[in-house]
Amino acid sequence: MANGRRNALLAIPPLLFLVFATVAFIGLRRENPEELPSALVGREAPSLERLTALRDDPAPTNADLTAPGVKLVNFWASWCAPCRVEHPLITALSESGIEVIGINYKDDPKAALGFLKELGDPYARIGADASGRTALDWGIYGVPETFVIGPNGEVVLRFPGPLDPNTIEDRIKPAIAAALGQG
Repeated sequence: MANGRRNALLAIPPLLFLVFATVAFIGLRRENPEELPSALVGREAPSLERLTALRDDPAPTNADLTAPGVKLVNFWASWCAPCRVEHPLITALSESGIEVIGINYKDDPKAALGFLKELGDPYARIGADASGRTALDWGIYGVPETFVIGPNGEVVLRFPGPLDPNTIEDRIKPAIAAALGQG
């Protein structure tokens, strides 16, 4: 009996190691282990009706999300250093013909307009989310965050954090192509 108990106890460390190795292997296979999945992917984009105008033109509406073509929705703020870093890439996407809708998050309107004056304004439509309520509806937990929206208003991709050239090539462009039926 003592030998059976001893053998059972000796089997515990290798079993624990096997369980740990399996969990670690599964975790490492995720594309980005720090990226939280979005419950919005595959669903209709949340409402933009709470936004207010930031520029002289009207704020974006739900109709803008379902207009023909693929759109990017980019949550940003003038006080956000990573937003400043990704801004040239947002501008390049806009200049390549991708419609970009900007949502200015919990920002001073004068500071936001100053940011755009300094760095350029890539946004086809732009609105202010002073209360942060729209960001909550979209599941934002920090800025910047960018969404690819298909022609039917469906969320195709959510990307949290600043865009970089690799992300645009590996994630944004393939999501755009898929939304257009080319992927």
